[in-house]
Amino acid sequence: MELTIQDIQKFLPHRYPFLLVDRILESGEDYIIGIKNVTINEPFFQGHFPGIPVMPGVLIIEAMAQVSGIFFFNTFGGEQDRITYFAGLDNTKFRKPVTPGDQLRMEIRINRIRKTSVKVHGTAYVEQDIAAEADLLLIMEMIERSETL
Repeated sequence: MELTIQDIQKFLPHRYPFLLVDRILESGEDYIIGIKNVTINEPFFQGHFPGIPVMPGVLIIEAMAQVSGIFFFNTFGGEQDRITYFAGLDNTKFRKPVTPGDQLRMEIRINRIRKTSVKVHGTAYVEQDIAAEADLLLIMEMIERSETL
């Protein structure tokens, strides 16, 4: 399954500047792969760090969580009255800075999925190098959508 940004916006409530997934390249029964094209126009580069732009590690983790959320929503029929939240984060490692011009490829392997939670291992790559990896636990809750979501 490949998803465009228009498709992604049907699954995630996030919008600019906090939508950190540009495309889903593929997914299967227990994995999903998404990308984020990192440009100098990202708002976080204004202060992180002036003259030496580096994508904040927490936003790499957030991007992996968003890709995981897309898998979760798609697995349960893409219901748009749900949202995912972080419930846990373990074994996090940042191995390589992500800078403007990089394409961040997030490969998510599903370790455990239940009706209201999913545990995954995420690895974020720049080309063939690992930029970050972590074990994430996400929970899904029902929400009341506003007109803007």
